[in-house]
Amino acid sequence: MPPDIAPLDEIADTLAAVVALRRRADELEESAVERAMRAGWSWSQVGEALGVTRQAVHKSHASRLADAGVTLRRRGV
Repeated sequence: MPPDIAPLDEIADTLAAVVALRRRADELEESAVERAMRAGWSWSQVGEALGVTRQAVHKSHASRLADAGVTLRRRGV
């Protein structure tokens, strides 16, 4: 096999690693966002730290955080 073509099992392993890393990154984000919101951070602060808008953070996390009993700040509060 030419050196620039990876075996299929190596490619499959690499893709599986990408999936595992994405899942772990999502778990870390969920945990960090929850900690920040419990500490009184605003949606804007969390969004800025993540490099996204406050709306994006709210859309991704508000429902889960509310279900977890996190008191969520409202805009301007």
